[in-house]
Amino acid sequence: MVAFKRILLKLSGESLMGEKQYGIDEKRLGDYANQISEIVSLGVQVAIVIGGGNIFRGLSGTSKGFDRVQGDQMGMLATVINSLALNSALQAQGVKSRVLTAIRMEPIGEYYAKQKAIQSLENGEVVICSAGTGNPFFTTDTGSSLRAIEIEADVMLKGTRVDGIYTADPEKDKTATKFSEITYDEIYNRNLKVMDLTATTMCKENNMPIYVFDMDTTGNLKKVISGEKIGTLVRN
Repeated sequence: MVAFKRILLKLSGESLMGEKQYGIDEKRLGDYANQISEIVSLGVQVAIVIGGGNIFRGLSGTSKGFDRVQGDQMGMLATVINSLALNSALQAQGVKSRVLTAIRMEPIGEYYAKQKAIQSLENGEVVICSAGTGNPFFTTDTGSSLRAIEIEADVMLKGTRVDGIYTADPEKDKTATKFSEITYDEIYNRNLKVMDLTATTMCKENNMPIYVFDMDTTGNLKKVISGEKIGTLVRN
């Protein structure tokens, strides 16, 4: 039995670095592909959005003198590189997958459309949605919220290096305590940095639950899909 039939999995670009300082750690990439393959074999329909922070982040580029729009466009291209890497790793595992891009760039990927994404999911393919929303000034968190709502996912799974949402940053505050469940309003009121405000608001207004968990521990994705309470659920 699975807790969710169709999911949107948000992965951070930084996590792809693994033990490296930059770029893609092949070991971490292979582990992610393994975990995704496990849940696909259970019949779960999987869409993925992956960040690009391991290669280039638009906002940090702006602070170094890049034009914001072009900096964000560079960030979008970074997400495409990560998406292609994950696509290749999945196919090496025998998983059917495809990359859809929010900006036209055939033959690198197919141009994203809701119906195309849903049809691919129903055909048993993993759909990797890249290039964010295709617009500057929006994060990949917002892109993942948008795609989760569009494809009518049961939940948006946010895979991070932390095992849920805490009262404060657990890496800085040892007294921080973890929530097993929290509302969007509590996130606003406590000023918790789960996702950016636009992404959180989109999920709240469209009643899209978010589940935050540690993706870097092997086997955790399958545990979440099986209904184990290892992270934090956000909902109205």
